[in-house]
Amino acid sequence: MFGIHDYGLFVLSAVLLNLAPGQDTLYILGRSIGQGRRIGVASALGVSAGTLVHTFAAALGLSAIVAASSVAFVAIKVIGAAYLVYLGVRAIVARASVLGLDTGRTGNARTAFRQGLVTNVLNPKVALFFLAFLPQFVDGNAAEATLGFLVLGLTFVGTGTIWVLILAIAAASVRRLFERRKFAQAWLSRAMGGMFIYLGVRLALSER
Repeated sequence: MFGIHDYGLFVLSAVLLNLAPGQDTLYILGRSIGQGRRIGVASALGVSAGTLVHTFAAALGLSAIVAASSVAFVAIKVIGAAYLVYLGVRAIVARASVLGLDTGRTGNARTAFRQGLVTNVLNPKVALFFLAFLPQFVDGNAAEATLGFLVLGLTFVGTGTIWVLILAIAAASVRRLFERRKFAQAWLSRAMGGMFIYLGVRLALSER
C-alpha cells in the first residue's frame, strides 16, 4: 500500500532507533529530572511534534533542500546550536528556585512543549535522517509514494512518542531525590544547563 515495503522491518528499525540515546533523549532527561513529570512530558511531546514536522518536510521534499544546500544546513545548525546554548546559560544563571524544584509549580508546560519542538526542528541531522531512512522502505515510483512517506513517518513518530513519554515519566521520579535539598537543586540546575550547552556545541561541530 502506498508503495511501502518491508513495513515490519521498518517498525523494528524505528523502535531500535528511538531507543538509541541521542540529543532528544538527553534533552528530555534534563527537563524531566530538573523540572518534574509535567514539564518532562510536555518537552517529550514537543520533541515528537518536531519529528512530525520533519516527517511532513521529508514527504514533501523540503528536507532535500537541506541535503543539497550546505548553506541551509549550516544556517539551521548554527541557529539550533545557539538556541540550546541559550537554554543552557539560562539554567546555569538561574537560581534553583526558578526551576521550581522546591515548589508545586515546575514551570510552564506550553513553554516546555515549544522549546522541545524548536530544539528538534532546528536539528538538521534529523531532517537528513528522515531523507535517508524513509526512502529505503517506499517505492519512489509508486503513484502514492508521498502518502507512503507520511505513513512511515507517522509510524516513527508514534513509536518514538511512546518511548519518550516512558522516558520522561521514569526520569521525573529521580526528581524526588532533589526535593528539599536546595544545595542539590543548585547543582542540578547547573548540570542541566551544562548538558544543554554541551548539546549545542556538539550540534555546532557536527557534520552532515
